[in-house]
Amino acid sequence: MRHLTQTKGRAVSAAAPAVPSYASGTSDVPLLGDTIGDNLDRTASGQPDAEALVEVPTGRRWTYAELRDDVDVIAMGLLSAGMAKGDRLGIWAPNVAEWTLVQYATAKIGVVLVNINPAYRTHELEFVLNQAGISVLVAATSFKTSDYGAMISEVRPSCPALRRVILIGTPGWDELVAAGREGERAELARRQAELSPDDPINIQYTSGTTGFPKGATLSHHNILNNGYFVGRLCGYTSEDRVCIPVPFYHCFGMVMGNLGCTTNGATMVIPGQGFDPKATLSAVAQERCTSLYGVPTMFIAELNDPDFDSYDLSSLRTGIMAGSPCPVEVMKQVVDRMGMTEVTICYGMTETSPVSTQTRADDSLELRVSTVGRVHPHVEVKIVDPETGLTLPRGEPGELCTRGYSVMLGYWDEPEKTAEAIDRARWMHTGDMAVMSSDGYVNITGRIKDMVIRGGENVYPREIEEFLYTHPDVLDAQVVGVPDAKYGEELCAWVTLRDGAPELTAEAVKEFAGGKLAHYKIPRYVVVVDGFPMTVTGKVRKVEMREKSVELLHLRDAATIRNA
Repeated sequence: MRHLTQTKGRAVSAAAPAVPSYASGTSDVPLLGDTIGDNLDRTASGQPDAEALVEVPTGRRWTYAELRDDVDVIAMGLLSAGMAKGDRLGIWAPNVAEWTLVQYATAKIGVVLVNINPAYRTHELEFVLNQAGISVLVAATSFKTSDYGAMISEVRPSCPALRRVILIGTPGWDELVAAGREGERAELARRQAELSPDDPINIQYTSGTTGFPKGATLSHHNILNNGYFVGRLCGYTSEDRVCIPVPFYHCFGMVMGNLGCTTNGATMVIPGQGFDPKATLSAVAQERCTSLYGVPTMFIAELNDPDFDSYDLSSLRTGIMAGSPCPVEVMKQVVDRMGMTEVTICYGMTETSPVSTQTRADDSLELRVSTVGRVHPHVEVKIVDPETGLTLPRGEPGELCTRGYSVMLGYWDEPEKTAEAIDRARWMHTGDMAVMSSDGYVNITGRIKDMVIRGGENVYPREIEEFLYTHPDVLDAQVVGVPDAKYGEELCAWVTLRDGAPELTAEAVKEFAGGKLAHYKIPRYVVVVDGFPMTVTGKVRKVEMREKSVELLHLRDAATIRNA
């Protein structure tokens, strides 16, 4: 029934309410109801001879049947080591085939895989080992300048739950494999049958404003389906070969990469242990990859490689760019020079498995560089007023929230922090400011929180501030992000010093943090001050600090600035 309003003697229709900033991802493709292990078995049974995994540096290759068999061996080896459903196994290694084997092996027996950033140092390693209660740690012996074995030995006395360390490529790994080959497949099948898709299976640490990382706890259902639908929106089939230079410890690598491939029957291609533009381009050309992943800085490095034109990239058609905003010119070059005409942009966060929105292959280039796409299948998104929590009309900026199968179970052993992030209606509050257009495309406009994204790595200033407080000369510290041409943002620390303390330089801060913080968390710039700009209620004005930092760094062109 139409409602009428009387105005100056004539009846008129009441104005229609504004369209809310809400969208749901309707889909005629159902969610997967498998566990990760069952899904891998299903893919392997359907295409046993198709290539599943290629490790380019070593030349090792696995068909899906071979991958399933080797995963089962590792799973049985872990059972022989006394691991059971719900136990936590940490993995601390760069991108190697063993990482992938362990990922699927733990999923087969219900052991919770805890991803540990290869860049972590002793301070962060010890925290994660204890906070997650890791009983078995699988690690590389070393990576780049990190001697993992030495660091593990240093922190092990302070980690009472850690009972076994297995170093890849050593007799310890060989013993695990040998034990698995002697295992009982019937017992593995029994353990696998006892698992539920809703069981926790993965913990990924994301830095928090408390000063320490929080462990986003994800289920089979969370990450299996997210990988599946990311792959579907890229059009993956068994004919696709996906080059994965992004790290496995991150959801970009292990979910969008590995699970995106195995759920759709595509091939995982590992171009190297860490990102190298030449190795990545060479892998794409050699393996005839159809898809390539990366954060914008990776694509920039590839496009700027002096030998770029010598690589045959004609096999590429799609890929994913995510992690930080994509410059328009970079996207144009990726399409024109790399042939990735169907490249997509994804937006998400670890806590949402990770992807909530994604551009589609048929979206215009303008939409792919100016938005993060539309809502993902089976997911809901809305944009709310951060103060009231009410959904805003389309076109108005507010906080982006997401709900659905992809929202994490919670932060490991931190119910209070979980309640702060996920409300009673199970909406995940992202902390990102966004706008939804009339046709449902989302544009990220900023961050409510002061998170810094450096080269695709999320860095929360509070964690760095807490660490700087441990410096004997630092009285107080505040950290902000400043623009950087290469990494998107860099860290700038404002510090006040104790009376009588010598001047603190950026080089001194780097030396103090070396071996304790990951390199991307070490501030590049240091501003020494007598005090911080404050609001009338006593809160630090970080927006003002950021603006002044940009001005000071531009004028003085120095890493250390005194008496700002």
